[in-house]
Amino acid sequence: MTELKNKEEKAVEEPGKGSNEKPAFVVISSKLLSELEQKAQLCDETRDKLLRTLADWDNARKRMTKEKEEAIKLANAKILEALLPVIDNFEIGVQSSQKATDVQSVIAGVKMVLSQLVQILKEEGLEPLEAVGKPFDPNFHESLGFVETDKVEEGHVASQLRKGYMYKGKLLRAAAVYLAKKPEQKNDLPPEGSNNGNKE
Repeated sequence: MTELKNKEEKAVEEPGKGSNEKPAFVVISSKLLSELEQKAQLCDETRDKLLRTLADWDNARKRMTKEKEEAIKLANAKILEALLPVIDNFEIGVQSSQKATDVQSVIAGVKMVLSQLVQILKEEGLEPLEAVGKPFDPNFHESLGFVETDKVEEGHVASQLRKGYMYKGKLLRAAAVYLAKKPEQKNDLPPEGSNNGNKE
């Protein structure tokens, strides 16, 4: 038995120096063969685990994407549901304005509906930017030009064409504003070298 084992282990021999002969066959010991089979099995198991992990990760990613889409749909539905009374009030306002003879009552109705809409949006996290009188900030204001005035400090917002809005602490839209500029000084003194129109 030991003789057979020794023969198996010595079966792989280097060709002798100067010899062109190569071994005709290679005998692998049963121990090496067993180790090789174990490594191959471990490799297959690891590959299967990796494929399962990748599949699980892909499924989790798809599930998270779907859940995110569902959450967005639910949030949108909540906002839309809150806006339905505003639409109802606009429709009532349009119907009653066709019969109204008093313009002020129509204006009051529109203001009421606008106030309702602003309140709903505020509850959802929308806040208007207060720009007039504030220093110009390019992060929140979009400059449309300058207005000459002494009522507001130079470089501050004198007026706004379009309100800016923040949504949950982040800028949603910059305010479109005009900046204050000092009025040009009118010189009441006559130009140098003139004689105030007096003839000599």
